[in-house]
Amino acid sequence: MTFNLDLILNSFPLLLIGAGVTVQITLLSVLVGVVIGLFVGIMRISSFKLLRFLGAVYVDFFRGTPLLVQIFLIYFAIPAITGQRMDPFVAAISACGINSGAYVAEIFRAGIQSIDKGQMEAGRSLGMTWIQTMRFIIVPQAFKRVIPPLGNEFIALLKDSSLVSVIGFEELTRRGQLIIAKTYGSLEIWLSVAIIYLIMTLTISRFVAFLEKKFNTERK
Repeated sequence: MTFNLDLILNSFPLLLIGAGVTVQITLLSVLVGVVIGLFVGIMRISSFKLLRFLGAVYVDFFRGTPLLVQIFLIYFAIPAITGQRMDPFVAAISACGINSGAYVAEIFRAGIQSIDKGQMEAGRSLGMTWIQTMRFIIVPQAFKRVIPPLGNEFIALLKDSSLVSVIGFEELTRRGQLIIAKTYGSLEIWLSVAIIYLIMTLTISRFVAFLEKKFNTERK
């Protein structure tokens, strides 16, 4: 077996295009996940039992079932019910975003509960409503504390996004599969794919560390 460096060099531009798609899926999915997670996280600590129950059901279901199964449910089951074909890009963002939302919800719940209860009492004593206190006092403080776990979720989702290749969406992993099907260069291509994923995850890790240091400095 020989190592074909030319194959790596020739395939790298196509793999980088796939990497760009992977980053796009991850960013949009994280955005969806943060929005869902924030609301569900607040539901989880609500004084209303129904909201707590619904939040718990959502978190337990999407954390307790594989992302791959959720992708299949959204891409195949929903069109079977509606009779309308779903675009792979929409299915990928929906599945990854909804799945991420369950994990982000627990991150925000823990972050919010870590804030001293006196902060809520102080806000209410100033005449703020519960919602206003959460929006202007509690959530901003909690957001700074959840940056590290949010960064970890970002990295996990970046790697898990490779699962959308099963519905034919051409992100990084799928691009690698297509190139291998034409060239039979499994070693070279999968090594290249792994290196690109490593570069992306290390970049995110360094960026999250920078944000964490920045906010820690501001608190001092």
